[in-house]
Amino acid sequence: MDWQDSKRFVSHLDLDTFFVSVERLKNSQFMGKPLIVGGLSDRGVVAACSYETRKFGVHSAMPMKLALRLCPHAIVVRGDSESYSYYSRLVTDIIAESVPVMEKASIDEFYVDLTGVDRFFGCGKFMSELKSRIRKETGLPISYALASNKLVSKVATDDAKPDGQKEVAHGQEKSYLAPLPIDRMPGIGRKTSTLLQQMGVRTIKTLSEIPVPMMQNLLGKHGVELSRKANGIDPTPIVPYSEQKSISTEETFQQDTIDMKFLNSELIRMTEKLAFQLRQSKKLTGCVTVKLRYSNFDTVSKQMVIPYTASDTVLIAKAKELFAKLYEKRMLVRLIGVRFSHLVHGSHQISLFEDTEEAVRLYQAMDILRNKYGEETVKRAISIPPKPKKV
Repeated sequence: MDWQDSKRFVSHLDLDTFFVSVERLKNSQFMGKPLIVGGLSDRGVVAACSYETRKFGVHSAMPMKLALRLCPHAIVVRGDSESYSYYSRLVTDIIAESVPVMEKASIDEFYVDLTGVDRFFGCGKFMSELKSRIRKETGLPISYALASNKLVSKVATDDAKPDGQKEVAHGQEKSYLAPLPIDRMPGIGRKTSTLLQQMGVRTIKTLSEIPVPMMQNLLGKHGVELSRKANGIDPTPIVPYSEQKSISTEETFQQDTIDMKFLNSELIRMTEKLAFQLRQSKKLTGCVTVKLRYSNFDTVSKQMVIPYTASDTVLIAKAKELFAKLYEKRMLVRLIGVRFSHLVHGSHQISLFEDTEEAVRLYQAMDILRNKYGEETVKRAISIPPKPKKV
């Protein structure tokens, strides 16, 4: 089938070594040098690293001490989440105003649906010009791949890096994927990879040849999905990006109160709960809103655009700051609410440069316990509310 007969034109864009690229924009002396973004202490964690360090075995989420042992001449800088959020939004705005439909997959990844654009401009030319515009207006290198679906475009973007572009013609999806190792397939984690390799499955071609019933018996529904993907089939739609996506919680008290200890503990409890939900859904928030309703039913709220994060510590501090600006002393409070919006897909990685290795492990351990025994299993002592004082 000819490329032009394809009904879908999907492109995946990925900002190359995003944190590193931003740091190089801020300081040109870092250009071409081995650079690590993360915690500055030996107990810190690598949040991002340049290509120059990767050849020594350095990778993100690695303990900083080990990274410097592997690449002792690397330059280490503490990350700047405010700058990364700023540049992410800058690129988001450029893409959003240029394409019919955009999905923001993470702070530095995007999918765009160009179906129909081929009739007027040609998708390849359109994407090449968009890439140039992003580079010109932001200074950031970005790679992209154009294909008939999200899966193939994402895999192909890795082949386009750094700062490159690639097209996989319609009808060539299966043959393009075939020689690649199974680890390149999105959705195949360490456990699944180990299982398949023990069966002698090392390439996507071999994976595509396993009968679907066998894959289903082996991995259930996930096995059926992997079989489809191995054949280059992915009907997953582009999910239109919206800054209005949010999660929220609020509490109406049985009795109106001015007990600051109680209100503070409730605020922390709700923020902590939402932060856990963010991490569970592998998302980050870029905006915090706090709402208060007084005993006279007057309702007020304030919001703050913040660097993307899913960190309890950061979000609790922001929520408390907003509460302090909202609360009018001696007025009885009837309701308090917290909302996170401007959500994007992403991991806790953007906060790794603020945390030690021990802090990251603590977050992971707490979330594991919450998953197993419930959200209320582990919490800060200060978030356990005293009974509100009667007035």
